[in-house]
Amino acid sequence: MDDPEEQARRISRAIAQELAAVAPSGWQRLTAVFALTATAGTAEVRFSDGERSVSGRPPASTVELARHVRELAAGLSDGPWLRMILTLEADGSFETDYDYGDEPVPTEHLLPPEAYRADLAAYPRPRVPTWLGAYADHGGRQLRMPRQAAQPTEKAWRTTGELAPLRVLWARWTMLAVVRAARGSEAGPAVLPSLGWFESDTRSGATLYLLSGGRAVLSGGVADSPELAAAYNGERDLPDLFAGAPSWVSSTVLNPRSAGGLLSFCYWFERGSWRMGESPDPGRVADALPPLWTDDQVLEYVTTEMGVIGDPVAYAAAEGLLVEAEHGLVTRDSVAALFEADHLDTAQWDADAAFFQFDVAGVAATLWRPLPAADAVAVVRDHIVSRGLESPGYPVSQLVASRLEVGWMVHVPPPDGQVMRGRAVFYVADDGELERSSSATPPAVYAIGFAERFQQRLAVQA
Repeated sequence: MDDPEEQARRISRAIAQELAAVAPSGWQRLTAVFALTATAGTAEVRFSDGERSVSGRPPASTVELARHVRELAAGLSDGPWLRMILTLEADGSFETDYDYGDEPVPTEHLLPPEAYRADLAAYPRPRVPTWLGAYADHGGRQLRMPRQAAQPTEKAWRTTGELAPLRVLWARWTMLAVVRAARGSEAGPAVLPSLGWFESDTRSGATLYLLSGGRAVLSGGVADSPELAAAYNGERDLPDLFAGAPSWVSSTVLNPRSAGGLLSFCYWFERGSWRMGESPDPGRVADALPPLWTDDQVLEYVTTEMGVIGDPVAYAAAEGLLVEAEHGLVTRDSVAALFEADHLDTAQWDADAAFFQFDVAGVAATLWRPLPAADAVAVVRDHIVSRGLESPGYPVSQLVASRLEVGWMVHVPPPDGQVMRGRAVFYVADDGELERSSSATPPAVYAIGFAERFQQRLAVQA
């Protein structure tokens, strides 16, 4: 009797022949993928003529043959595979590869979790890959919905000094993302409003969510987390990453890995310090984070990516940008000093995209221009008309605007010679904010608080 490996090869040849029999005319290569477990499976075949390709479902008979190959593999040292990939050329040569799950199965070939649970029960493995253990058995244990997060906990958190303060960390993350934006690249750290995102090429990554009041949540996962590997192989419990965490550390602001049971760290920032539950120290998850541990590391990354490493002028420009970012004072001129320098190919680097990235991150200097008088009048007119406040004694056609330090006073003056107390007076700031007062309050008095509120809004936005 043939040994199992020879039997598997003979059956694979039979599969290839059956697929060739249903191939369209002119085909040059076919690739079939069989993703199987003890209780479920899916399969597809793609035919190519060198220019175009067409895909479909292979005959059911080939799936049964592939299942036989898998049963033979179960008796070998490597155990049953999760996918068999068969490639056949028109000249008759073929190759068969087996995927044992060392890396995650592509989404299009992934079967339901219960299929893998049944397979692991039928064919126990000495060591289950972390991704497979999480997919099959995480059971939502890393989700932290708001109601759950609001429950009191007696566990204590601890602080970590390995991460820079939030303001500095966010500026560094933004600086790295600016290089990606200016280059128009899809690779590297990214920044969206109140969100930093990073995925490495090793299946590790993190997100940084900013919240009001100077709070933040930094979480993610490393592909080779020893803690998760041990947990999904039954050697320990999952680490309580949220031990001592406040209620606002919930699934909404956690890295998407939490939904799949692959979150390996979570740190939160409040009251001036980074805190953590049973997460590893930040230095141990460096693969999941951008290179933002020091200013020098950030500047080296920027100048290297731009091809200007060792250039003192470029380094100084990048350093100045980083300082401005930390204080929320990045200007277009500062961006131009780095990305529109004479020695750079400006066709490859978009300074406007770079400045917009700083703006999206909320670290660009906010320089308000005075609102035109006509716009201020239009704001008040729309307010009056939309609320049905116009009257014969207060016609919007007679609105006038008087300039103040940070906006306009807009009103309908009383008829000549008349003094009318309590008459409506509107104030429109240069950011378009509308306030209503009356002639009972002197404009000089009202303007003081009006200007203070405007400056407070600027401070919040900065």
